[in-house]
Amino acid sequence: MTIITSPHELTGSDLYVDLRSLLGRELYVKCEGLNFGGSVKMKAAAAMIAAAESASLIKEDSLIIESSSGNLGVALSVIAASKGLRFTCVTDRRCNDLTAATMRALGTTLLVVDEPDPEGGYLQARLDLVRRRCAEDSRYIWLNQYANEANWRAHYDTTAPEILKHFPDVDVVFVGVGTSGTAMGCVRHFRDMGSTARIVAIDAVGSVSFGAPAANRLIPGLGAGVKPPMLDPGLFDDVVHVPEADAVRTCRALSARGMLFGGSTGTVIGGARTWLDRHDPRRLLQAVCVSPDMGDRYLDTVYNDAWVAANFGPQALLPPF
Repeated sequence: MTIITSPHELTGSDLYVDLRSLLGRELYVKCEGLNFGGSVKMKAAAAMIAAAESASLIKEDSLIIESSSGNLGVALSVIAASKGLRFTCVTDRRCNDLTAATMRALGTTLLVVDEPDPEGGYLQARLDLVRRRCAEDSRYIWLNQYANEANWRAHYDTTAPEILKHFPDVDVVFVGVGTSGTAMGCVRHFRDMGSTARIVAIDAVGSVSFGAPAANRLIPGLGAGVKPPMLDPGLFDDVVHVPEADAVRTCRALSARGMLFGGSTGTVIGGARTWLDRHDPRRLLQAVCVSPDMGDRYLDTVYNDAWVAANFGPQALLPPF
């Protein structure tokens, strides 16, 4: 039995989904969206708030501020509400309506960026707005998930050890890259523990994180318009760039089996399947991928036939497997 007194005490889960019956290979999905924040971002949010409190940065009149395309914003909204803190989330117009409504329901103030920066896209535009607000009002405390050591440390201390506990001989681990906190925490832990597992980064087509050209992206979560400061590409064994249409098709194939995962999860599983089909034709490898989110906030996008067809064409409605 697990009993908690505050929602931020529940940050992760020990649940894995076995996809052998669906994919015909040994791929396990570590579900990180089963908490009050609905995503893996609860771990980073809790760790960053705890670090700020430990450093006595948060005062009685403090205003927490952070840039987020959605999931971290919800996680911080949950924690702020439970702790009686005031939180402002700077997001952009790609943020799902359901995600924005969730944050507002939790008492968060939303600032929505309508125009992307010409070079750094919506992320750079959001960061510029955060910096302006902090310069205008000294009460703002910017957690800065993009450079905050507590972000990756949360996954070094929890996510990676949890995987190794259950899969000590795992051959390959797939981790999505957004701010790179989850990926960097996992790859550093696996390297420090001397594991021989290959760590494969999963990125979205259109993201610049690994040096690929920038392009318009519609699904918030993985990928970035500005290279994440924490990211060290050299630590990964490989990287897979997943087209958003493939992520959508993967999500919808999983939902047809009763598993409603989010867009980031569809990207990770789609990338894992692509890499395994290419590198493991005999289907001998044991693999684990980290699922960042569940699908309820994508009902009006990824799971909306009209939205999918309008943005990716009718072929995106066809299952990939």
